[in-house]
Amino acid sequence: MTCNAPEHVEEQLLDLLEQICESDAVRFRRDEDLFALGLLDSMAAVELLVSIEDDFGVSIAPTEVAREEMNTVNLIIEQVVKRL
Repeated sequence: MTCNAPEHVEEQLLDLLEQICESDAVRFRRDEDLFALGLLDSMAAVELLVSIEDDFGVSIAPTEVAREEMNTVNLIIEQVVKRL
């Protein structure tokens, strides 16, 4: 999957995900389920949503989007970009 995000947004989100997931796997496993990989859990997901709001001014409530719509790197980027 190719992402249509502006390069700076994509790179900033990759940096954020790498920090929260504590793994650089987010950079090359962008269409794999981060929960299934053990890179995200519910606490890390909340941290991610708070960080997205802080860094991008984009608010995504945990109840607003199903996990399946935000469980891969590319889906997370897509959700942020469409709210910018």
